[in-house]
Order: sequence, then structure tokens, then C-alpha cells
Amino acid sequence: MSRTPSPAAGTPGAALAQLPVRSALPALRSALDTTGTAVLCAPPGTGKTTLVPLELAGLTGAGPRRRVLVAEPRRIAARAAARRMAWLLGERVGDRVGFTVRGERRAGPRTTVEVVTTGVLLQRLQRDPELAGVDVVMLDECHERHLDADTCAAFLLDVRAALRPELRLLAASATTDAEGWARLLGGAGEPAPVVAAEGVSHPVEVVWAPPERPVAPPHGMRVDPALLAHVAAVVRRALRERSGDVLCFLPGVGEIARVAGQLTGVDAEVLQVHGRAPAEVQDAVLAGGAAGARRVVLATSVAESSLTVPGVRVVVDGGLARVPRMDHARGLSALATVRASRAAARQRAGRAGRQGPGVVYRCWAEGEDGRLPRFPDPEIKVADLTAFALQTACWGDPSASGLALLDAPPAGALAAAREVLTAIGAVDAGGRATGRGVRMARLGLHPRLARALLDGAPEVGVRRAAEVVALLSEEPPRSYGDDLAAAWRTARRGGDACAARWRQEARRLASAAGEPERATEERPEAGTGPAPEDAAAGLVAALAFPERVARARTAGSYLMASGTGAELAGAGAGSRAGDGSRLRDAAWLAVAVADRPVTAASARIRLAAVIDEETAVAAAEALYSSGEEVRWSDGEVVARRVTRLGAIELAARPLTAPDAGLLRAAVVDGLRREGLGLLRWTAGATAVRQRMAFLHRELGAPWPDVSDAALLERVEEWLGTELGRARRRADLARVDAGQALTRLLPWATGAAVRFEELAPERIEVPSGSRVRVDYGSEQPVLAVKLQELFGLRESPRVADGRVPVLVHLLSPAGRPAAVTADLASFWRDGYRAVRAELRGRYPKHPWPEDPSTAEPTRHTTARLRRG
Repeated sequence: MSRTPSPAAGTPGAALAQLPVRSALPALRSALDTTGTAVLCAPPGTGKTTLVPLELAGLTGAGPRRRVLVAEPRRIAARAAARRMAWLLGERVGDRVGFTVRGERRAGPRTTVEVVTTGVLLQRLQRDPELAGVDVVMLDECHERHLDADTCAAFLLDVRAALRPELRLLAASATTDAEGWARLLGGAGEPAPVVAAEGVSHPVEVVWAPPERPVAPPHGMRVDPALLAHVAAVVRRALRERSGDVLCFLPGVGEIARVAGQLTGVDAEVLQVHGRAPAEVQDAVLAGGAAGARRVVLATSVAESSLTVPGVRVVVDGGLARVPRMDHARGLSALATVRASRAAARQRAGRAGRQGPGVVYRCWAEGEDGRLPRFPDPEIKVADLTAFALQTACWGDPSASGLALLDAPPAGALAAAREVLTAIGAVDAGGRATGRGVRMARLGLHPRLARALLDGAPEVGVRRAAEVVALLSEEPPRSYGDDLAAAWRTARRGGDACAARWRQEARRLASAAGEPERATEERPEAGTGPAPEDAAAGLVAALAFPERVARARTAGSYLMASGTGAELAGAGAGSRAGDGSRLRDAAWLAVAVADRPVTAASARIRLAAVIDEETAVAAAEALYSSGEEVRWSDGEVVARRVTRLGAIELAARPLTAPDAGLLRAAVVDGLRREGLGLLRWTAGATAVRQRMAFLHRELGAPWPDVSDAALLERVEEWLGTELGRARRRADLARVDAGQALTRLLPWATGAAVRFEELAPERIEVPSGSRVRVDYGSEQPVLAVKLQELFGLRESPRVADGRVPVLVHLLSPAGRPAAVTADLASFWRDGYRAVRAELRGRYPKHPWPEDPSTAEPTRHTTARLRRG
């Protein structure tokens, strides 16, 4: 039974009349009647989520009756919105106002306004693209840019364009940044109308409350405990200094629990609101407290705009948010803790000014505020796109190129998602959804988990597979431990909210996957282990994440099939790997949950199951390979026949007569990985390369590019002979790089014979000396004693006279005296100052008045006289 709002909330009729969004309703109705689409901008608490759907449905006495579907990004917000609207009508949820979230539906034949999650809406669109019987769809909180919401909008615009132009579509945002949505909903013509509703906003004082000592920045899921202790201290300070309830924003469930533990003894009721909180706790938070009693509400970002928490006059903002991130290089998808955006900080602060003047305590320095990101990243830019790619494939647009999206999906992320879908049989070679893929999409799971359910059920039984997948679909609490099988047993006997949700989801999945198995305790056929749960948990987890099957390297340290190293929590120098967990002694693991801290070389295992090699190979069959492997390793070519499971080497034996082409390719790979420094670069070889680079830069073709990248690209052309003989680093170290480089000179055109002429190694100066030219700088440099250039009126030039040589004029002792690229100008204007400075220091050397006509010399004046 849902809890109704407290009397403090007033009567339903009074509440309806007082909602500020009412003033915007005429313009909103007009926009939807005229164009069929609109964007509604209304601050939190104005009634956009509750009054607008009732008005559009004709349930408040105005306008015709229409069936309205409201899409919310979160389950907790969907339930809360439905309960609030039902209360405003004086009814119970499930009558004219209902809701549907994954695993729970409260709606009936009279339901006119139904609140659903965006995930549920996607499922309905896939089953019934026309949305038969629905007149209006409202996408709420669209400014949050959740991936499912963006996808729903794209699909709905497709439906309006091709099937149901009369379907009305409303995007509702809690911010005024609505231009993008207006352009999107307006299509190729004019932007959709934007209707703004003013909120009742009271002034909010900002108190900057940074920690006294620096705290570590968040990385992965980790938050510095010192910051959480500071947030708890700021909450206590706020209770002392201010009146009213306190709303404190924290990134996740774990941080909420930790701060709650540090608030023991405060003179206030401490409540926790997040997606995993029991329904009765969520209802208590949203209903308001008893008169005279203070509350501290610890909440995730769900309370920024999706929920209205009455009684709040103080906000404590921890400054962090938890968002999805995809590490494509390592195949790790996880939530990450980041600094909240300035837009989020404004939303959070606004919660303190809803019912009167308020205050926000920001747990960071004022100077840091300007460095925060303006807006949160759209999920489509940073999240795992596997589920999105399956949705678009089932929709008939695998590339998503025909969809109206505010941001296009990154090509690399979409390609990685298609690789996963192809491997699990969800799409064909052209990216189109297979029958199996359509079934996966309709399970309401991530495609990986859908694969584990469908393929695991025949092996371990439907009920077992459903229970393990249900546990993986919502990461269990940390208190359940890191052993998946043990966590499964804990959930089975548990009486907490997580266990209740798990049972409900397991029943749903078992029903969706087929009939429950005949014997629940029947031992699965695949895998071995001390109990059926161990083998079943391991196989199902391995089917979901085959690239994460991992073999032990040392105690607590593993190598996953993806090539990423992984360690149990606590593994490392000075600690026993995974103390308290039986996982540390396992030879093989199926890793279900892992993340990688920014500063760590390896991933951190958060949830895994013990498996054997047979199960690993069976689950990750697509990664199994056997063949000849000739590669460069630790400075030499290694040739073996290897059997692998992804990056994990299962068996190997030496090859006695490897293919010559493979050997050559391995040496080339060694050069490309370790660099051209493997070759012998004498001073002469380096000089040849610099001269060639100079001609390429100044004259272009046919003079070759000799940068590292270009040389490695053409390595077969100039190192062909040497590559065929090399087997190790020592062989390459004997190769004269300069001699080999000359093979790239344009011999075929005949231009190579002018190499010395165009970029001479040495230039003869008036004294008769042949001085080496340095081509290592942007301009060729000739360093020569000043007296040797007497009589030379113009600076030397190279490259067919196009480039003047930069002359470094040296003193008789060989020290720099002047630099010029215009010798005539120097003799005329600069020489006098040099002569005045150096003549007294070097009196034995000639310092004529007019150097341009003087006799050049390498010797002293006396030697010059002797002839």
C-alpha cells in the first residue's frame, strides 16, 4: 500500500490550484494542438510532472479525454509521480493514474495517465511502434540526457513521421537550455514551440564549505573517506546553524550509508533515498515529516529534479555524481564517480529555495566552481552502447544514421557494441537484428545478460539462470561480498530490500525465459564445483562476460581473456589478495563486475565466481584460437604454436621452421613497437637523415619523408635486405641506418645524383676550409670562425639557392660571436660592435676595418704575414 502525502501537503484541490505551471497550460495546449510537439521548461516543483499530464488527459475538467504516457528516467521517480497525481485526484494508484516499471505494474482498464520508465517505453515501442491508444507522450527530465530517453525521443519522432502524425510529443525539462530539443522536435522545419513556466523561487544563500585539508579526487567508484567525513560534519553544522530539513547530495548508495553511519546521534531523523531504497522509505521521504521534527535526507542525484522532497530549507552538496562510463580499450563498463556539473549544482541548490529562503552548503572551494563542467555529459557520448545498438538494430536502423538524435553516437563505441552483438548472435553480419536478438531485446536486460539467460538456462536450468542474471542486473550490495555464488545464497535467505527486488526480478526473468526447470536442485551439466550454485553462477557469469574469464597469475592477481590484468580487492604489496574471500585461491574466475581506478594498471575485481578451465573455454568459445604465432618479444623473434583463450595462453610449443614472411613481419612489428633506435645511428647516419628531411621540407617530392612514422610505413623498401636476416635486437643494432636510408633517394628519376649539390654535407669557405653544415635545425647552420669568411659578401645558400644558410660566426677561440642569415648586412652593420668587443681579447688575430674585402684566414696575424 502506498503512503499518501501528509496533511501538511494541503488538500488535493488546493494543491492543484497552487501549482505555478498552471499559467503556462493555455500556451502548451495551443502549441500541441498546432504543431503536435512542444518543449516545456519548468523548474522543479512547478507541477510539470504532475499537473501537466492530468491536464493533457482531461482529468481536471478541462479539455477532451486523452490517454497520456509519461516517461521518467528512474523507477523511483515514476512511482512517485504516479502516487502524487493519484493523490491530486483523490484516488489510489492504479485507477485513472497508474505506473509501470520493470517487474511492477499498477494500472487498470480505467487508467488514463500511465507513468513508465524510459526503458519500459522502449520495450513498448519495439512491440507496438504505433503505441495504439496513446494520444500524448511526455518525456520528462529530458535535460538529464539519459541514453534511453534520447533513444525514446528518436523512435517517437520516427513514429510521428511515418505512422502516427497525430501523436503529440512533449519534452519536459527542468532547465531553460531547451533550444536543442526544440530543433530536434521541430524536424526540418521550424523549431518546436518552447513554453516556459516560472517557478516560485526564494533566495538561496551559498556557503562555501571546502575541507580543511586536501582530499583525493574521485576515481572509479572510490570516494575519499575524508570527503565523506567532511560532508557529515557539514550536515551537523547545518543542523546547528539553520532551521528546516536538510537534503544532502551524495553520489551513490555506499556513500549514503557511510555518511548515515557518521550521523548517529544527531537530533533529526536520518533518511536515505535512492533507487534501491524500500518503497516505504521512499514514500516516507516524499510525504514530509511530522510537525516539529527535523529530517536529514541523504539522496543521490535522483532528488535533483525527478523528486520533490517537502520541508527542505537546507541543501548540503557533496559535489559528486555517479555516471556510466565505458572503457572500450579494456571492455569494462561501470559507473564512475565524477565532479558534478555547474548545472547540477544549480539544480541542487534550488531545492533549498522551494518553500522559503534557504541555504546551500557547497563542499568545495569557491575558486573551484568555475572549473566544473557546465553540463553533464550525454550518456550517448560516454556509456556502453551495446543495448542502444541492439535497440536501433531491432528498430531497423543498425547504424542509427536515420534517427533524430541530439548527439550522434561515437563511431568507435558503436562499432565495439556491434562486435559484442555479433559475437552473441544478436545481429547478423550486416548489423540487422536476428530473431535471437529480437528476443534478447524484449527481455528488458543488457544484451550480455540476455545472452547469459538464454544460453545458460539449458545448462543450469531456467530458475537458476534467472536468479543469477537477476543478481547481475543490479549489482548487489557490498555487504554481500565479492563471491557471486555466496552473494546468491545471501540473496536467497536475505530479508533486505535488495533481496526482495531480486526475487521479483528473478520471477520475471524465469517467466520470460520459459517454464521453470523440473528439479531446482538438479546439478548442471557444464562446469564443476563444490555446489550447484557455484557451477551455475560461474557459467552464467562467464556467458555474460566471456572476455572477462580470467586465469590466475599470482595469488589474487589474474589475466582476463580481454588482455586486462585484474586483482581482487586487497591484492597488492603488503596485503593478502582478497583476504576473507575464497576467490583468492581459484585458478580460474568468471569476473562479473570490475572497474579500473585511474591510477591503477589493473582492473579491480568486485564480483566474480569460481570456474574451471573447461567452463571458461565453453563460455568464451568465440575467443578460442590455435595456430602458429611468430612475434617480437623482449628483443627477439619468438616462433611457437599457441592455443589461446583471448589473451590467455593455454598451451604452447616451439616452431622449428616458421614461415619466412611471418618472421619478417615480426621483425617489422618489433621496429614499430620499439622504434628506429634499434638500428645503428652513427653521427654520419643521423646527418644523412637530417639532409634528406631538409630537402623534403623545402622542395617536397621526389625527396622522401624520413620522419619516424614515414620510415616505419616504408620500412620494407629501405630495410628489405637487412629484415630478412634479422632475428633479434643485436642483428638490428648492426644495421647502418644511414646507408640503408640512401635507398629511399629518388634514384629512378635521376634526382638522387643532385643530393650532394642541393644539401651539401660541407661548404667550402673563403679560407679554403670545408666546414660541415648542420641540418638538424629548422634552417641549415654553418658554424665557422669569423676570420675565415673575410671577403665573402653574401651568405651561402643551399637547395638550388632557395634557402640561406644561418651562419654562426665564431671567435678565434671557437665561441659564438654573432648569428646571421644575411652576411652582407652583418659586415655593414653588426661587425663593428663585434670587432670592438673582441679585438682587445684576441689581438693576435686580424680585425680589419672592411672585412668584406679583407683576406680570409684560419691563422693569426703573425702567421698570415709569414705567408
